[in-house]
Amino acid sequence: MPAWSWIPIVLAAAGAQTVRNAAQRSLITSAGTLPATLVRFVYGLPFAIAGLALVLVLHHGPLPSPNAAFVGWITLGAMAQLVATAFLLAAMAQRSFIVAVAYSKTELLQIVLYSAVLLHEPVGPPVLVAIGLATLGVLLLSIVPAAGRGQSRLAWLSPAAGLGLACGASFALSAVGFRGAALALGDEPAWVTGPYAVVWAQAMQSAVLAAWLAVRDPRGMDRALREWRISLLAGFSGALASTGWVIAFALRNAADVRTVGLAEVIYGYVVSRRFFAERVSTRELAGIALIAAGILLVSVSAGSST
Repeated sequence: MPAWSWIPIVLAAAGAQTVRNAAQRSLITSAGTLPATLVRFVYGLPFAIAGLALVLVLHHGPLPSPNAAFVGWITLGAMAQLVATAFLLAAMAQRSFIVAVAYSKTELLQIVLYSAVLLHEPVGPPVLVAIGLATLGVLLLSIVPAAGRGQSRLAWLSPAAGLGLACGASFALSAVGFRGAALALGDEPAWVTGPYAVVWAQAMQSAVLAAWLAVRDPRGMDRALREWRISLLAGFSGALASTGWVIAFALRNAADVRTVGLAEVIYGYVVSRRFFAERVSTRELAGIALIAAGILLVSVSAGSST
């Protein structure tokens, strides 16, 4: 697999994640935040298992052998991703689709810290510059319009901002967890570790959240599961995105992967305008340009280092 192959994999995963987010958003009103979160995992698990079965046919070898380190890292990644998805959908219920996605991308700065502390993977100056540009772009996208802020400066710290920042922190831990899980499997090919880790993660996520909802919100879970058409789309695209992310994490450090993954914000603007009729301001276009610059810088830096 070419050294640069992680870049198109990440771009494809970001596209699949955009589709998943849009599908899940439509379930929030009818079923609620946590039931809408569940469909990603329950309906995604069969697709993840099918993907792993295909890998077994092509691989002509045994599955990787799980070890204690893998189980620990994949548990961290899976549970953090579950929490992050719930926070993201809750933020979408309060702000526009794209602004909620933009808030979630504050994970970048947190990934640098978690990667250095937990995985001992510091990032170089070009990536730090790229993260700075992209984060500034995210902030431009996240600003509440003047008409909606009122006179209070505290209005800048909206509930959606808190949810988005919590989402970013959870996604950062998830990225580091999945990266650690891939590394814990040793020399297994990335296209094997990706589907294998996703089946583990989605089985855990489905079991934990289904058990919680069965006790706390059985009606919401039933409503979400009955919306099988949109739930199938969310499950398929979610499994595809997660597989792409984990394959990329097996090939490249989490900070680089998530910086290029900011393409999701650009994809999200297309969805916002075409499907949710959300207008784009000049400030927001500037934010997109900064994010694109950050993605380009990481891509060029990765290409020159191979």
